[in-house]
Amino acid sequence: MSLKLTVTETEGVSVVEVVGRITLGEGSSALRDTVRELAKNGKKNILLNLAKVDHIDSSGMGELISAFVTVTNQGGQIKLVNLTRKVHDLLQITKLYTVFEVFDSEATAIRSFKFGESVARA
Repeated sequence: MSLKLTVTETEGVSVVEVVGRITLGEGSSALRDTVRELAKNGKKNILLNLAKVDHIDSSGMGELISAFVTVTNQGGQIKLVNLTRKVHDLLQITKLYTVFEVFDSEATAIRSFKFGESVARA
């Protein structure tokens, strides 16, 4: 299954719904291109909804880190929401759970951009 990305704007936040596998090749390059395009267009608040991501390989993890660095270096924030159990476990094993702000609810995540709320992680 290839990666499908859908971007919507909600309350000044670019919400990227990610569906499929973030893997070497098309999957990771699509994510990279989408995040870079958003950042280039001045979108500083990016939320990756990973509810429908069933697999991330090492290349995909690299792209998540690259996305974080790209957005942060441009004065923005990138956050994650709705992690599957597999992705949640992978972020914990790699210690990336301490890098990304992770939320269980899209509404809570969107509010966090606006108010800078710190919400307990799942």
